[in-house]
Amino acid sequence: MTTIFNIFSFVFGAAVGSFLNVCIYRLPEGESIVRPPSRCPHCRHPVRFYDNIPLVSFLLLGAKCRDCGGKISWRYPLVELITAIFSLLLFIKFGATLNFLVFFIVTAVLIVITFIDLDHQIIPDVLTLPGIVLFTAAAIFIVGVPWLEALIGLVAGGSVLFLIGQVYKLLKKVEGMGGGDVKLLAMIGGFFGWKSLIFVLLFSSLTGAVAGVTAMIVHKKDLKYAVPFGPFLSAGAVAYIFWGDLARHWLLLL
Repeated sequence: MTTIFNIFSFVFGAAVGSFLNVCIYRLPEGESIVRPPSRCPHCRHPVRFYDNIPLVSFLLLGAKCRDCGGKISWRYPLVELITAIFSLLLFIKFGATLNFLVFFIVTAVLIVITFIDLDHQIIPDVLTLPGIVLFTAAAIFIVGVPWLEALIGLVAGGSVLFLIGQVYKLLKKVEGMGGGDVKLLAMIGGFFGWKSLIFVLLFSSLTGAVAGVTAMIVHKKDLKYAVPFGPFLSAGAVAYIFWGDLARHWLLLL
């Protein structure tokens, strides 16, 4: 039965990942994520239900639209696979509980934020502003995060990046931290509590620095080359789900 439930959680995640692709594509354009149904971005022909099977259809179609032959981006199966893997890992960690559903929804929102920020260098308020309220409430009333820890995390999460951005702007005379990042970390702090922020900031700063240097080398850019920070904050938050207890234990030993 355990194997069956694990398989179901993977398939469930892949199906949700298909919907996340719709969100990633349409939210930056201000389009509805409900209507019209999925369609080819090239010829705009509606996608048949049997051509919209997560992961499988991409392979069967040879990464091409059945109607116009337009290339289907590798991004679609990648998002489905990432969501499926995290669904499985979260199910293994939490089992068939309400906590699994809450953490999966938070992770799904972070996946959408990651890919939108990579594509457009924006983090839509339609995700973070409701997320701040709803995820903080879920943390307190479902997950069991003490209300004071959640509220301090919300305020501290937003304040720290805001202050860093203001100091950078004062020194360099340019914007150093987008408002979307500020709201995102407030959302993360509100859900995980203030104790998560040290780990999330360290993790995101380290991975962001490595990715930024790598991108500059690959693209032959100087130090002014901009790399969106949202994906690394999101990665730090997801990493905290699995490694947060170990990180807190390690930090207490310092």
